Amino acid sequence: MALNWVWTGFFIVAFATAVVRWLLGEAGIFQALLTALFDGARAGFEISLGLAGIMALWLGLMRVGERAGMVELLARLAGPLLTRLFPGVPAGHPAQGAMTMNISANLLGLDNAATPLGLKAMQELQTLNREPAGTASNAQIMFVVMNTAGLTLIPTSVIAIRQSVALKQGLGAGFNAADIFLPTLLVTFASLLAGVLAVALFQRLPIWRARLLLPLLAVGGVLAAAVAGLAQLPAEQAAQIAGATGAGVILGVVALFLLAGAWRRVNVYDAFIDGAKEGFGVALQIIPYLVAILAAIGVFRAAGCMDALLAAIGAGVAALGWNTDFLPALPVGLMKVLSGAGARGLMIDVLQTHGVDSFVGRLAAIVQGSTETTFYVLAVYFGSVGVKHTRHALACALVADAVGLLAAIGVGYALLR
Repeated sequence: MALNWVWTGFFIVAFATAVVRWLLGEAGIFQALLTALFDGARAGFEISLGLAGIMALWLGLMRVGERAGMVELLARLAGPLLTRLFPGVPAGHPAQGAMTMNISANLLGLDNAATPLGLKAMQELQTLNREPAGTASNAQIMFVVMNTAGLTLIPTSVIAIRQSVALKQGLGAGFNAADIFLPTLLVTFASLLAGVLAVALFQRLPIWRARLLLPLLAVGGVLAAAVAGLAQLPAEQAAQIAGATGAGVILGVVALFLLAGAWRRVNVYDAFIDGAKEGFGVALQIIPYLVAILAAIGVFRAAGCMDALLAAIGAGVAALGWNTDFLPALPVGLMKVLSGAGARGLMIDVLQTHGVDSFVGRLAAIVQGSTETTFYVLAVYFGSVGVKHTRHALACALVADAVGLLAAIGVGYALLR
């Protein structure tokens, strides 16, 4: 129901804004909205087609790992933590293994791998869903919110973009494109914690016990130490380690699955084909959901509603007497909730306009690397299992987004000024 109102609101607000602008003499505004509408629909279809091959690959490998017993092993290893966050998922269930791999891929910034693994986890969770048809279960909500506020250790794409822009701006070898490691980790950890706490309050989960909080704090400390160490390295070396780590982990998992399957005399080829067929089916199923959300977002942007929102926020901040240096980076955070590609374009614009080594340039990169496309994730993940009633998922995800954005600004002022 929440997505229904948000989706409808995008169109109504955009159309009303366009009418006002047309009355003020902007004759081409309706054509701009129409173009954005069609572009969004085409983008949704093209993204789905692009995901088809990736999902076929990873769901095929997941099927190999499942038949080889590796998914069950991962589930047992992650069981103590996941059992407390997902009390409705039985210990050793395949959903635990899929969720573990999805979270690991997000941690390493491997978006292409994380999405199909997440969709596989949603399908496994759907087999345990005892809610009315089309309604999200508690476990699905927690999992999706964790994805929208996903912890990111290696924001590889943001680092690569910063390095490229820095070269164009003539910055020398002293520029460290990886200096956003530590701030990004801190921000995403705060966002993830806020999202988990919000869901836990709705679902009345007993999360305040030391057995759950202490492992989370320990993991956070280890990750912070690792990121702090990487941040001390030159940009090229840090980027190489980041890329090698991500590729090595994924290829290691693939090799482990294949070797385990061969050891247990599993027909790995047939298992892969069975999983790959399922991947194509999932890709086709999410096309309507992607077309719907991307078309609405495109119209909202084309009508100028985002610009008006930022102007209002800027006026409010200035009226309170607060520092407004962060405002040029704010559109990245607001857009990232709606569109990853749009936020990436806004970040590049900030880097080019204000300088890649400026405060606002670094802040925009941190926001881009530590936030997620919430409406995209909700539409794709819930759409892949036919869920229309998302209950408190959107509210909790937006809480995580808000905390993440505020944390990015606070961390930016604390570490970059």
